Amino acid sequence: MSPQPSPPLTNTQLQLLKLYAYDLKEEEMQDLQKVLATFFAERIRKRTGNLWQERGYTNETMKEWLNDIKQ
Repeated sequence: MSPQPSPPLTNTQLQLLKLYAYDLKEEEMQDLQKVLATFFAERIRKRTGNLWQERGYTNETMKEWLNDIKQ
């Protein structure tokens, strides 16, 4: 029985592999981590903003949820 072929790498995986060619200083590595964190945080913010609009959530909705948790 022959091994299963590996699925092809995604575009993200390919780009990250290219980073391995660089020996970053600690400060540069921290900067890169901040850039990635900011990128993913912004994606989440946009998606949740869209979801709130689609579902008609408001600040009042959040207050109601918080009150439900406290009880």
